[in-house]
Amino acid sequence: MKTGKGIKTPMNADRSGILRKRRTLLWLAGLLAAPRAFAQPASHESDITRHSSLITQFAPVVPGHQLRFPRDAGSHPDFRLEWWYVTGWLNQGTGQPLGFQITFFRGRPELRQDNPSAFTPHQVIIAHAALSDPGHGRLIHTQRAARAAFDLAGAALDGTRVWIDEWRLHQEENSYRARIAAQEFSLELAFTATQPPLLQGENGFSRKGPAPESASYYYSVPHLRVSGTLARGGTQQRVVGTAWLDHEWSSHYLEKDATGWDWIGINLTDGSALMAFRMRDRQGGHLWAGGALRHANGRLEVFSPDQVRFIPLREWKSPRTGTNYPVSFLVRAGDREFAIEPLFDDQENDTRTSTGTIYWEGAVRAYRGGNEAGLGYLELTGYWRPLNL
Repeated sequence: MKTGKGIKTPMNADRSGILRKRRTLLWLAGLLAAPRAFAQPASHESDITRHSSLITQFAPVVPGHQLRFPRDAGSHPDFRLEWWYVTGWLNQGTGQPLGFQITFFRGRPELRQDNPSAFTPHQVIIAHAALSDPGHGRLIHTQRAARAAFDLAGAALDGTRVWIDEWRLHQEENSYRARIAAQEFSLELAFTATQPPLLQGENGFSRKGPAPESASYYYSVPHLRVSGTLARGGTQQRVVGTAWLDHEWSSHYLEKDATGWDWIGINLTDGSALMAFRMRDRQGGHLWAGGALRHANGRLEVFSPDQVRFIPLREWKSPRTGTNYPVSFLVRAGDREFAIEPLFDDQENDTRTSTGTIYWEGAVRAYRGGNEAGLGYLELTGYWRPLNL
């Protein structure tokens, strides 16, 4: 990988800010006038019936659908929401390890089909990027949003290629590349696959609640080998590490009684990969759960809802929002038990200017029997306010 070319330092990233803001005006009016890209569809049957011929119809997620690659690594614009999530750990050679998050969301707003405006946001792209540095003491994060038009942003159909301006994530054969140029940091990273995609749930059909329509198509690529550069504070340095990629798409993600979820993706030190999640109800209890453990030899265990438990061990209260997050867990998946501990507590991500919510997304270590067993990420949503997906 060429380290000195193509990456913008934080100072250079500022120079493109004025141009980006001007271009943003082309889509902002239409975006603000439209329903939120990730808003819940109408819940009243009469409303749906009355407007069914005019309002956007979203594709359903159904069991038995076979995922095909590279096509299903690309965008699925007929579905209401979709995301490509890359999280991982970086080593700088000296000092403490760092965590990072690079996420691209695609949303299809619920619109009237007879809207003639060329500025109507038929597809919206949102991106989040974050750096978890224990020395900084809190999450360093940034975000962007644009409608998929005028080459400002987009998501390709024939493989992973999603972008907003110079921010991008794209697939090349057996690897991915990402570029993020922000005010406080810039990343240019390559991710090399060492394992095949892990199809979550039933061959990629992942239930999210008791109702069968609450589901997604979902696969992961764990144990990605990372190399690249990190620029911040006027310096640029080489980094290496390990990462986890999630790609998920759905039209009905949350049950009406669900407020959010807790999720972990852990690259275990023995070469295994663990994913587990639970959906919470409005009382904070267990609504649904699932997960999978793929062993280093390829053997796959898929966990049913009653085989997964998230038991909070410790909470952290955000000094900015007053939100309490359970940042430490005991996670039971089948007959295994893992203690999950954060790299540091303050990894709260305020994304109100893009997705309208605040969540906790942070680097964590997994322990088993008192010994470190893996590195990964923990996501906590719906604690600030109930999610409306």
